[in-house]
Amino acid sequence: QVQLVESGGGLVQAGGSLRLSCAASGVIFSINDMGWYRQAPGKQRELVARITSGGSTNYADSVKDRFTISRDDAKKTVYLQMNRLKPEDTDVYYCNAEMTTPTSLLGMYYWGKGTLVTVSS
Repeated sequence: QVQLVESGGGLVQAGGSLRLSCAASGVIFSINDMGWYRQAPGKQRELVARITSGGSTNYADSVKDRFTISRDDAKKTVYLQMNRLKPEDTDVYYCNAEMTTPTSLLGMYYWGKGTLVTVSS
C-alpha cells in the first residue's frame, strides 16, 4: 500500500527552527511533484511549498526566505526546513506527492496524515 508518512513536527519557540520529513513507501514507479501544505482548524488547506521532479520550487509568500523545500529521490523523501518560525506558522502540515503506482499508472496525488507544528510566542 502506497503511503506518505510525515515526521518532525512539534513545539518550538518563535524564532526557532524545525525540519519536517515525508517519506513515501510502497510500490512506486515514479514520484513527480512533491509539496507541503498546511491547514488550521476551520480554514482551507493552503500551499506552503512545492518542488518538481526537476528541482524547481515555489513558495507561499508568507514563508519565502524562511522555509526551504528539498527532496531526496533515492530515499523517496521530501523535506521542509523551517527557520525563523512565527506563531502564525502554527498548523497541521501535510505532505503531498504525485506518484505513479501499479494502481495509478497515469499518476495520482497522495496525502499524508499530517504533522502538527506549534510555535509559541
